[in-house]
Amino acid sequence: MRPKEVGIIGFDGVIGSHLTGPADAFTAAVLRDGFGGRIPCYRVQMIGLTKQAFVAESGIFFHPQDTIRTVPPLDTIIVAGGTGVRRPQISECLSEWLLRRSYETRRIGSICTGVYALAPTGLLDGRQVASHWCCASHLRQCYPALRVDHKRRLIKDGPFYTCAGLTGGVDLALALIEEDYGKQMALSVGQELMTYLTPKDQPNANSQPHDYDSQPADRFGELVGWIMRNLQENLTVELMAKHACMCPAHFTRAFRSVFGSTPGQFVESLRLNEARRRLSSRRKTVRSVAASVGFRDPGTFRRAFERRFGSAPASYVGSLEKTLLSPVEIS
Repeated sequence: MRPKEVGIIGFDGVIGSHLTGPADAFTAAVLRDGFGGRIPCYRVQMIGLTKQAFVAESGIFFHPQDTIRTVPPLDTIIVAGGTGVRRPQISECLSEWLLRRSYETRRIGSICTGVYALAPTGLLDGRQVASHWCCASHLRQCYPALRVDHKRRLIKDGPFYTCAGLTGGVDLALALIEEDYGKQMALSVGQELMTYLTPKDQPNANSQPHDYDSQPADRFGELVGWIMRNLQENLTVELMAKHACMCPAHFTRAFRSVFGSTPGQFVESLRLNEARRRLSSRRKTVRSVAASVGFRDPGTFRRAFERRFGSAPASYVGSLEKTLLSPVEIS
């Protein structure tokens, strides 16, 4: 499983919590492999206009991991808010970049005043947009094609997400996590961060964000752990679909949309990773390890292992044993 790439855009005059809040939420989204391991769902990058550190409104310095000129394609782009985004040199630079990237990016979100970087692109024209009450009037005046709503905390309209409020970044991240991996994953992240997930827990029911329907990804919450505990079994699509309470065809489509690979490819990857871990034990043979992770044919296991790691299982064990021998033992 490859983590989804998320880029959070910062600049001089950004609100620091708009960067750290969603970054922490995405980082907390992990799948359990059934053996105490954690499989990250996202890879978060802090993106700057340049390579230079930028200063938040609070005076905190942030060092970007990449720049808008050099960052590779991203699955999700989030523009933070802050007084800096309303400076023409910053908003114009970001707007041009967002417009170019919109054609290769699955979704784009803005936090509070971050919408001032997204609005000039024209991508939001005719769409509903969430806004903080204090800038709603100005936003309507500057961009009359936007349908501004200052009473809602988070709005999804097509591939674009806008939110308002100091905690808007976390609200947005939780909504995106729920969309990708289901409500249970979002609840888990919200509980870890000790924050709210749904507006019914909030005093103001009018701030209700877009209601995301329960998705098939909800049923994948325990699937990875179950697969890891049953690697030695014949894990057919039909068996995994039955465990997820889905029909095989729908299961395959939903699985690929969540994990980015077919069920068979995903299971093989887990088997090979676990086999390499088990081969580190000098008390186990290649044949026994292959059987223990579900490879019935040693030849199939050897070819798959070579394809994945670039060396045969026996060669890997041999090199590992040489590495484990200390100079004292050799003498």
